[in-house]
Amino acid sequence: MIVSVSRRTDIPAFYSDWFFRRLQEGYALVRSPYNPRQISRVNLSPDAVDGFVFWTKNPAPMEHRLQELHAYPYYFQFTLTAYGPEMEPGLPSKNRILIPLFQRLAQMVGPERIIWRYDPILLNGTYSVPYHIKYFRVLAAKLSGCTRKCVISFLDSYRHLSANMRQYAMRSPTPSEREILLDGLLAAAQKHHIRLGACCESIPETRTGIEPGNCIDPILLSGSEGAQKFKADKHQRPGCTCCSSVDIGSYNTCPGGCRYCYATRRPDSALLFPLLHDPRSPLLDGWPGDEDKITDRSQPH
Repeated sequence: MIVSVSRRTDIPAFYSDWFFRRLQEGYALVRSPYNPRQISRVNLSPDAVDGFVFWTKNPAPMEHRLQELHAYPYYFQFTLTAYGPEMEPGLPSKNRILIPLFQRLAQMVGPERIIWRYDPILLNGTYSVPYHIKYFRVLAAKLSGCTRKCVISFLDSYRHLSANMRQYAMRSPTPSEREILLDGLLAAAQKHHIRLGACCESIPETRTGIEPGNCIDPILLSGSEGAQKFKADKHQRPGCTCCSSVDIGSYNTCPGGCRYCYATRRPDSALLFPLLHDPRSPLLDGWPGDEDKITDRSQPH
């Protein structure tokens, strides 16, 4: 079983104490996003977990606790973009904190275990096609030797993002703009020996050099032979090439406030959630109640 930590919220940045406590106790409880009264018990023992995939924009709280993961394979999906604080208000300085952190993590765990994510790519009056190409080049140069792969995607439109899309004039690139972006980003990535992947994007077969995103990649955790036991995840978006995993996060709990976030429908509640969170609970969001039904989660491959 591969455990995703987490597509739904930034556990490394905001809830790492909870996560490491869950490792110590050997399990986590996870509410179903479709039926909050249905709770799954996820076995987190080394015998049950084939590896962790950490999704984060700021893994600083985990930096000095990586030794607690010694019994587990793992890697990071580290999102690092060229957006400013008006788009990503919950992040510290890129130049002073996040880029040096990325570089240190690569030294600690190896560049193949730090996947750089430059996504989602959106356009508005500030963030133009030339802007993205220019600052992607800057980031690629600074991350050269610190990662083997960068994954990109373009902004997707969700109903709950409509107000933010109007307020910040956000839009996804047109097909012609995407072609220009792909040319510029691919050239910069190749210059610094970084493979470029696209997450859930339709890339023409005639375009070479851009891989599927494959964000949950069993080969990184188990090697090419061990990866054969894992099945494709049928519950993701069309075009997703990830294998199956179990997510232990919860929607509407990330206080980062990124204006493009698909996982937060209630930003005001998410901003306050850390004040209500109890790291002693086996659940990320609250404690189990008398009406909740807890069942053991099967271990998918």
